[in-house]
Amino acid sequence: MNLVAIVGRPNVGKSTLFNRLIGQRQAIVSDVAGTTRDRQYGKAEWTGREFSVVDTGGWVVNSDDVFEEEIRKQVTLATEEADLVLFLVDVKTGITDLDQQVASILRRNSGKVMLCANKCDDNMSQYAAAEFYSLGLGDPYPISAATGSGTGDFLDEVLRRLGPDTKAGAEDDGIPRISIVGRPNAGKSSLVNAFIGEERNIVTDRAGTTRDSILTRYDKFGFDFYLVDTAGIRRKNKVKEDLEFYSVMRAIRAIENSDVCVLLIDATRGIEAQDLNIVNIIQRNNKSLVVAINKWDIADDKSPAAIQYFENTIRQRLAPFTDFPVIFVSAVTKQRIYRVMETAKNVYLNRKRRVTTSKLNAVMLPIIEATPPPSMKGKYIKIKYCSQIPNTQIPTFVFYANLPQYIREPYKRFIENQMREKWDFHGTPINIYFRQK
Repeated sequence: MNLVAIVGRPNVGKSTLFNRLIGQRQAIVSDVAGTTRDRQYGKAEWTGREFSVVDTGGWVVNSDDVFEEEIRKQVTLATEEADLVLFLVDVKTGITDLDQQVASILRRNSGKVMLCANKCDDNMSQYAAAEFYSLGLGDPYPISAATGSGTGDFLDEVLRRLGPDTKAGAEDDGIPRISIVGRPNAGKSSLVNAFIGEERNIVTDRAGTTRDSILTRYDKFGFDFYLVDTAGIRRKNKVKEDLEFYSVMRAIRAIENSDVCVLLIDATRGIEAQDLNIVNIIQRNNKSLVVAINKWDIADDKSPAAIQYFENTIRQRLAPFTDFPVIFVSAVTKQRIYRVMETAKNVYLNRKRRVTTSKLNAVMLPIIEATPPPSMKGKYIKIKYCSQIPNTQIPTFVFYANLPQYIREPYKRFIENQMREKWDFHGTPINIYFRQK
């Protein structure tokens, strides 16, 4: 899937454009420069085509060396990692020194840069956008992220520049892709090396050794899949709540191109905010999940009570999706590492599970009849038929009812729980829809 990065100096409207592209108010918007500190990640859809969007944010212009150390690195990495960079400028304030410095970096790779003149709320401001031709980045596209003016033609051009959708090509060989994801220094490269039995990936005690997503074909002991070791997501030293740009983008790419994600958690540190951020990306992309607790050989307490507490805590933190396996491993001693592969393979098979329509109705309709949806506004909801939709990324089911609009989220969760009890969907998300009969 294509990745689009939004860059620009503070207060040009990056978060407003990000919210408009993904169709949600996810990023906080204010008039205070530097409001966005965390990397915002979401999915945009236009004319049936999806692409991922990253709002870089995090530029705090309060010292002379900020540009050299932070902005230059972010802009350079955006051009390296993204398929398209949206360089946002502000028509109201015109060209600033920061705009010119950013443009000087982007001009080196101008083929994947699209200049967007934001805050064009009227015809006069659209004429004013012409001054940005002097940045040497081609036509400035006049848009208003706040009102949506001009965004239709703008999105058409975004898709044109992205070229053909490469989503289908990632899985055309039919071989499962399993990504090892997690914080830096959780032991991802050590685990991959333990799997393949050789020092394929560099391992050090320093966090952030792995900078790229490394793809390895694994076809031993009856297994056949691609194993992906990813760069870790870690915190920056200067801005503690920020996430490192390159690792976020590469982790997003690895997760999007995988079927099953093995989230590696350091047993000596427990689950932290970065782990939850990775799980959020996994869930948004409808990927299957296996949680592996690494470095269990050096954990302080290995009692059954500690194992149960650890597992319960993880499921609580990752709720509402709790139907996933948790395995305690050690990449150094190779303790239970092959169980991780077996479990990932089983989770992948669960992801591809098909339930026949006759079996589905025979099992689910009696349950629904015994526990029907609550009546709404004096009207009774009747579900008469259900089936699984073929050829979907994850198991997807449709229940046909007379008044589907009155079925609420708690009943949907009830149906999902019942289905998970009757069929093995352990580790994989499922979609359930209610439609008009």
